[in-house]
This record gives sequence, structure tokens and C-alpha cells, in this order.
Amino acid sequence: MEVSWEQSVTDSINTVYLLFSAYLVFVMQLGFAMLCAGSVRAKNALNIMLTNVVDAVVGSISYYLFGFAFAFGDGSNSNPFIGTNFFALFNIPNTSYDYSFFLYQWAFAIAVAGITSGSIAERTQFTSYLIFSFFLTGFVYPIVAHWVWSSSGWLSPSSSDLLLGSGAIDFAGSGVVHLVGGIAGFWGSFIEGPRVGRFDAFGKPIQMRGHNATLVVLGTFLLWFGWFGFNPGSFDKILVAYPNTSQGNWTAVGRTAVTTTLAGSTAGLVTLFGRRLLVGHWDALDVCNGLLGGFVAITSGCSVVEPWAAIVCGFVAAWVLIGLNILALKLKFDDPLEATQLHGGCGAWGLIFTGLFAKEEFVIQAYDSGESGVVRPFGLFMGGGWGLIGAQAIEVLVIVGWVSLTMGPLFYGLHKLGILRISPEEEIAGLDISRHGGYAYAHHEEDQPRFYADYIRVQN
Repeated sequence: MEVSWEQSVTDSINTVYLLFSAYLVFVMQLGFAMLCAGSVRAKNALNIMLTNVVDAVVGSISYYLFGFAFAFGDGSNSNPFIGTNFFALFNIPNTSYDYSFFLYQWAFAIAVAGITSGSIAERTQFTSYLIFSFFLTGFVYPIVAHWVWSSSGWLSPSSSDLLLGSGAIDFAGSGVVHLVGGIAGFWGSFIEGPRVGRFDAFGKPIQMRGHNATLVVLGTFLLWFGWFGFNPGSFDKILVAYPNTSQGNWTAVGRTAVTTTLAGSTAGLVTLFGRRLLVGHWDALDVCNGLLGGFVAITSGCSVVEPWAAIVCGFVAAWVLIGLNILALKLKFDDPLEATQLHGGCGAWGLIFTGLFAKEEFVIQAYDSGESGVVRPFGLFMGGGWGLIGAQAIEVLVIVGWVSLTMGPLFYGLHKLGILRISPEEEIAGLDISRHGGYAYAHHEEDQPRFYADYIRVQN
């Protein structure tokens, strides 16, 4: 049947909007690369930037072959746990999905591996990055995405059989993306153990600051910019009008961008003063992580909460991050990028926050295009009962369990095979010189070997 020109224009605008959002999310890979590079020591800068590139290229292949199918492969034999068709984009495009939707979801998938890479930075063999990145992007993450974002997923708020009459609201992925990446990073970092010299003989932490604050700040702002594709872009379409009102998805998209900004800014501000009280000085790097913690937390409920609630979200997220960082030091847990604490802890808080503060009107807008007469559970503190908060808590628990059951054994197996962690000698020398042929910077200390061949001669 021939499509009207009005429908063609609408579809074209929606496609351009989704593609532009995908490009913004992809920019976050550059943000991760700069943040990671600045947060590690100079002798490992080349290694961490290479792992970010590998996350993207390996993730592209695994998500194309398997990941998209496991996440969104609905059909006559669809089930609540895993998708079963569209492998290697077979039968794409169709009436449900097109190439732009795949590209947008691919940008999300490769971000998950980037989160985990930060947790195991400065001490991991490159081969392990290839293995876990392929597995995480192609299988572990897509299964969770299917549960929450596929119309047939058992946690999905779009399912015909809603969990607790509600389904879990994780609009842009506090749980699906950030909690998955954070828990995967936890197991990698826990199994590997702390970096050499991170704790002294008495268990006291020794500071290992990143070598370039400029790159950290640049990466933070690039991630902030990309988050405007991550959260508002998750509407998929912008030209959707709500009945009996002058509003539409264009209104909700704007509100989502505002709540994202307010949550991140509040968390950054609270972290600034909170860390000032704890350590006695103003720390730009802590503020950057606090800012990102606020963004992670609001990602779940960004489309369904009022702007004032986003400030509450960011305030609590900052203290969650600060508290988990203190706990990590007491437990001698070493995550160079604080990814477990930031993405795992703040991601879990974001899911609970949504169950407390989601507004019914906004929930109906986000999931029913503002349709009249629809009734949905909403935030507990907003008078919506226990259905939504119960579903949110279940999502937290099942994600922690699923990722632990899959990524934990994978990292342990790599460890037992001897291909997870580099030797102490190589770690002390730095991954750049011991594994990647030379340092990222030409002005490295003159009394140290500058190229891989020099390093080998020193070792011999």
C-alpha cells in the first residue's frame, strides 16, 4: 500500500531524530576513551585507549551477529527470556525495526563494554578484553535488554503480561546498561585483585591519581553531550502527538533533557562540597565522577519524573558514590575508574528512585503515547502504590544475579587459564611499553626504555 506524503515526512523526521541520537551516543565512546586515558597513569594511556577502540569494533560484530537478535528478535516463537530471530540483521528492515533502530541500540551495547573496561584497567591482558567484550556485548547485555526493552520481555512495561501489573521502568538503561556494566566490572576487578602498590603492607590505600586531568574533564563533557542522545533519544520517535493536548513526544524529549541536566549538575555540586569536607580541598576529578553518577542515576526515570525530582535523584546519587568509594577502600577493592561504584551503585539507585518518584501522567506519555483512559502504576511517593517499586527492585536483583552468573565464571575461567592479568613486572613497567610497543607520550622519562625492543633488552 502506498504511504501518504504526510506519513513519509513523519517517518523521515523520526528516522533522522533517531540517527542523530545514535551519533550522539556513539560520541560517548570518545568520552569514555578520554575519561579512561586521563584517569590512568601515563604508562598505561595507550593501552586503555586501545581497549576503548576494541570495545567498539568487537562489539559491532558481536552485536550484529547475535546481540540484536537476542535483544529484539521477536516473532511467532518469541519468549520472555531471549530473542530468537534477526540474527545478522536477517529480515531487517521490517514493520517493527529498521537499520536506524539497530544503529541506536548498537551504540548502547558498546557502551556497556566500555564501562567494564575501566574497572580492570592497568593490569589486564589484551586478549581478555577481546573475549569479555565479545561475550558481554553479544550475549550478556542483550538478554537483559530483551527482558526490559522488548515487547515480549518479562520485565517490560510494554509486555502484554505486566510484572506486578506494572513492569519495570528503565527508560534509557540505568539497569540495562549501567548496572550490567558495573557488575561485570566488579567481578573482573575482584577476581584480578588490586593493582601492584595500590595498598601497602598494612592495607592502607596508596593514591594512584590519573595522569591527565584535562582529558578527564574533556571526557566528562563529551559524555554529558552524548547523554542528550542517550536519554531523550530513547523515545525513538519525536513526531508523536498526545491526544487532547498540544503536547507530544517533542515536549517529553525536552523535559527529559532538562531532568538529565539537573540530576547530573546536582550530583556534581554535592560531590564538590562533600569531597571538600572529607579530603580538605576542591577536587575536579571527583566532581567529574559525581556528575556522571547523577547522569547514570537519572537514566532510568529521566522521562517519567518532574525536574524537581531529578534534583533529589542527583543529590542521593552523589552520596551513594561517595559512600561506595569509602567502602571500596575499606574492603581493598581497586577499580581505577570507580566504574563499579559509579555505574553499579548509582545505576541501582536510579532504578529505585524511579519506583519512588515516577509521575503517572509522564509514565503514560512515555509508554502509551499519552492515551486517554489508561491506568498505570507509578511512583510510591507520588501515590502510585507498590507495584512499580516492586518491579524496580526485582530488576536490580535479577540483573545482579544474571551478570554475576555469566561474567563471574568467565573472568574466573580467564584467570585460571592465566590469560586475565599481566605479570607484576609488566604491570610495574606499564602496559604501553610491555605490550603495545611504546609509550603514548614522546616525552616520557629519559631513564626508562622508550620502545618495546628497549624494554625486552632490559628484561633480558
